[in-house]
Amino acid sequence: MKVVSIIGSPRKNSCSAALAAAVCDGARERGASIETVRLAALTYHGCIACMACKRTHEECVVQDGLTDVLAAVRACDVLVLSTPVYFGEVTAQMKGFIDRTFSFLVPDFHENPGKSRLAAGKKLVFVQTQGHPDQSTFADIFPRYEFFLKWLGFDPITLLRVCGPEDAGEVVQRAEVRQRIAEIVAVL
Repeated sequence: MKVVSIIGSPRKNSCSAALAAAVCDGARERGASIETVRLAALTYHGCIACMACKRTHEECVVQDGLTDVLAAVRACDVLVLSTPVYFGEVTAQMKGFIDRTFSFLVPDFHENPGKSRLAAGKKLVFVQTQGHPDQSTFADIFPRYEFFLKWLGFDPITLLRVCGPEDAGEVVQRAEVRQRIAEIVAVL
């Protein structure tokens, strides 16, 4: 099993990165190979709406720091996307990456029931952290992205959401978080 973990936090030691690492550690213990990408360390931009991926190419034609990342996503079995909530949304780094996955959709995705160019059977873990402890706050983020990620063919898509974490070391020590990570890893 090949796992690609995309870290959307601009901070190196963030809570969301720590949770993604814990999921990946569990997958590694089950024999998975892990590739981790810190988006903040790359130079790239979001989709430029050139539509080349729908007219003349099967992949994104923009050559930048995401070129190899998009190729790795094509080749993986499991994708882990991790992001903190910044100003009520995924980070700008994560949004730019997600926008570039538009290239995975077939040209006639609006009408075609087989919307994705990705191989079937890929799984996705969406890690979301937020400083605000109220679970009803920012609860709209995951369902919005889940909708599009399903278009890409990811199934199942599993949410690991932690509200109000204090720091990266503390968040992975919470009993309920460790239990949830174990549940997620068991079905990868």
